[in-house]
Amino acid sequence: AIREKMSYVIRMNGNSVSRNCVHTDVLNRNGIDRNGINETGIDRNGVSQNGMNGGYLNGNGFEGNGFKGNAVHHMSARVPVSATKLKARRQRWSVRASEMSKNTLNPIRAIVDGMKLTPNPEKPMIALSIGDPTVFGNLPTDDSVLQAMKDAIDSQKFNGYAPSVGYLKSREAVANFYSQPGAPLEAKDVILTSGCSQAIELAISALCNPGDNILVPCPGFSLYKTLAVSMGVHVKFYNLLPEKSWEIDLQHLESLIDDRTTCLIVNNPSNPCGSVFTKEHLQNTIAVASRHCIPILADEIYGDMVFPNSEFHSMAPLSSDVPILSCGGLAKRWLVPGWRMGWILIHDRNNIFGTEIREALVKLSQRILGACTVVQGALESILNSTPAEFYQSTISFLKSNSEICFSELSTVPGLNPVMPSGAMYLMVGIEMDHFPEFQNDVDFTERLVTEQSVFCLPATAFEYPNFFRIVVTVPEEMMVEACGRIREFCARHYRPLSQDSNDLDQ
Repeated sequence: AIREKMSYVIRMNGNSVSRNCVHTDVLNRNGIDRNGINETGIDRNGVSQNGMNGGYLNGNGFEGNGFKGNAVHHMSARVPVSATKLKARRQRWSVRASEMSKNTLNPIRAIVDGMKLTPNPEKPMIALSIGDPTVFGNLPTDDSVLQAMKDAIDSQKFNGYAPSVGYLKSREAVANFYSQPGAPLEAKDVILTSGCSQAIELAISALCNPGDNILVPCPGFSLYKTLAVSMGVHVKFYNLLPEKSWEIDLQHLESLIDDRTTCLIVNNPSNPCGSVFTKEHLQNTIAVASRHCIPILADEIYGDMVFPNSEFHSMAPLSSDVPILSCGGLAKRWLVPGWRMGWILIHDRNNIFGTEIREALVKLSQRILGACTVVQGALESILNSTPAEFYQSTISFLKSNSEICFSELSTVPGLNPVMPSGAMYLMVGIEMDHFPEFQNDVDFTERLVTEQSVFCLPATAFEYPNFFRIVVTVPEEMMVEACGRIREFCARHYRPLSQDSNDLDQ
């Protein structure tokens, strides 16, 4: 008989053994069942060639979904393989990308990479497209935040692995910082993640199966779709209303819900809109979720980054019966997106999540063994020692730049900016009928780069054509210059509608 070398796994205590490959060795009752696994790959206990799919193997605790027990180690053995199987071996290399990778698409990258972006060499480039507040160096984090990191490094206490959900002391710090009378938190309600993006990924993964669907804002952060589609989860977009400062169209939202809807995502304050929902509007949104028993994923990464004329309301204290996973992090409010520190706050209601969703989040967190330990070590100090003046200074700057941008572009024929109330963004509508040279917002923004060296992100990237997004974190003088160039560009390409067209419109 022809023999090949294979590896199979034995639990350290000697119980329960199996392997994906087919073999006919017979071990004692502390190893593989005396019946072994036959040449076809399935034994009478239901263990298949591809894994375990039919109950226990000899009752010693090897279940269909994996190992139960303590550590494992590998042993090698020589096993017979038929000549027929040898002939069936692959004769040439054929390595292909996974279906998950093929289904993973970042709309922003797809659109930007397809654009012909050749700036005007006579004008320096001004990028109003990047949602990173650190790019231009004008918005540094606070010295106290840096000192907390230095102290964590110098302590040499945070160089090893932490629990996958984060250090207990760090989770306690987050729980204490975000606890409210209507939504108390303990360390067990906090999972630390590698940025808010991973928090969102874990939440979707824990709540959804392939074939389910989630409700996502339109326009909205493109990562929701990227993550969901890669998991085989369908995305349904609910409309936001620009004429109502980007409030949710609740009637449209409710019409999308069916028996496979497993999650409602609410992003407040909003990327890309810069909108901030009122308490009443959030309560009405929660009421929709309540009527249909849909849990909420609240993306609150821009929480508390609101202008003085607005107020931020976290969703959790407003809910009496809808369970909420609130996702946040250090990235935007503390101006350190590269530090990759995020979190999930588990706000269960009436024990609807129970242990199942909590355990699901813990298991999923173990896939990458947790967030950066050094930042975890600094987290308590960052949350408790950052001065209020730092937050106020950042918000004051963002509000001032937003007002400059809105004021300048409001008087440009063919453009309709929507004044934000928070976050770092401003959306601008394009009256495409007045710009017949351009087919859509992608053409418009592409030519803006070519002629004026100003790059704004076309809102097609957010599933919302004929708008573009401006990031308001650039230095003030650059914002003024960029708005002047946009005005010049529009003046050159704007065309008034013909009289006939006006008559028809009337």
